[in-house]
Amino acid sequence: MKLQYKHTVYASYLGYITQAIVNNLPPLLFITFQKTMGISLSELGFLVSLNFGVQMLVDLISAKFVDRIGYRVCIVAAHICSTVGLVGLGLFPKFLPSPYLGLMIAVVINAIGGGLIEVLVSPIVQALPGDEKASAMSMLHSFYCWGHVTVVLLSTLYFVTIGLSRWYYLPLIWAVLPFFNTFFYAKVPLLTLTEEHSAMPLRKLFSMKIFWLFLILMICSAASEQAMAQWASLFAESGLNVSKTMGDLLGPCAFAVCMGLSRTFYGKKGSGIDLKKFILASSILCMISYLLATLSPVPLLSLAGCALCGLSVGIMWPGSFSLAAEYCPAGGTGMFALLALAGDIGCSLGPGMVGVISNSVASRDGSLPNLLFGNLTSTEAGLKTGLLCATLFPVLMFFAVSVLSRLRRPPDPDIRHHRS
Repeated sequence: MKLQYKHTVYASYLGYITQAIVNNLPPLLFITFQKTMGISLSELGFLVSLNFGVQMLVDLISAKFVDRIGYRVCIVAAHICSTVGLVGLGLFPKFLPSPYLGLMIAVVINAIGGGLIEVLVSPIVQALPGDEKASAMSMLHSFYCWGHVTVVLLSTLYFVTIGLSRWYYLPLIWAVLPFFNTFFYAKVPLLTLTEEHSAMPLRKLFSMKIFWLFLILMICSAASEQAMAQWASLFAESGLNVSKTMGDLLGPCAFAVCMGLSRTFYGKKGSGIDLKKFILASSILCMISYLLATLSPVPLLSLAGCALCGLSVGIMWPGSFSLAAEYCPAGGTGMFALLALAGDIGCSLGPGMVGVISNSVASRDGSLPNLLFGNLTSTEAGLKTGLLCATLFPVLMFFAVSVLSRLRRPPDPDIRHHRS
């Protein structure tokens, strides 16, 4: 059977599901790591920051070299790394002298794969023939959310049936998907956005003030999303005192479902909606969701805030990509790599900030947390304080989009597409 461009889209959907596995499987195991390996909140936060920090480095390198190496070689290598990293997540902590060192090595290998996937999948789909690029981008990114949902549901089923004591088999099972997609991407037809000589030089991108605005948008959108996504499971279990099963289903799973619904909705109906206004409204909703999650004295309302946050952040990341492609259409693969770099800065900054603040508050009694949250344990007060501080990111997002709304979009140049 001759593979067509629709198969390229399918491979890209699986690519984002792979990235969802890489980013969201470890947080589901945070409590297990904490109880079985004695890992602290700050060390767990460092794993998140390490993941996205390595992805940042990959993004930075990719901006220079992906066009020279070629999309196919890089995307296949990304899935090989993801496969090895997931296998390592299950095996390295058991067989290395230091379990935490094993986790860090697995996270680094996974991050290399996840970073390459993030850089490449969006321009691969952007380069395919067809109109309504913003809707296609939103639909593509919705599969990250559905991958997140699938990871939570199937992992929770595994924990209930097999047990947490055998958690190390779970990453090995998830490694099957990137292993399969390695061969799929090796065969599907690929296009590139521009030839290397016709793409806008990175120096010119950095000289454009509007490009810096898109970098801010990417940082804020990623931080708004991942600050909640990475800590939702632990927040539900320790901060709201619900079981792991209920915490995973009502925390990160509900978050991912709502984020997927938001992206799927825009993917289907986006042609008739002003993207900038949609992001502005989403930023306001995101502020409300963080305040509800952290300040509500009722656990169910706090969990509703987690879910509402997923609905609000859904359009932010793909919407920022689409707006950048609209305002800087000659940016090429280098621009997508730099946007992914900014996104990973936000992915590291948001959860990392929550972890540091949470650990700081949990380590000492503070009058402010007691005033805001009442009589809570130090861990509960710490997590709520950390997530409350993350409200800063949707606030900045709102102001950045407001500035962008006042700027005029430049005329479209002739963007050529080339078969790879």
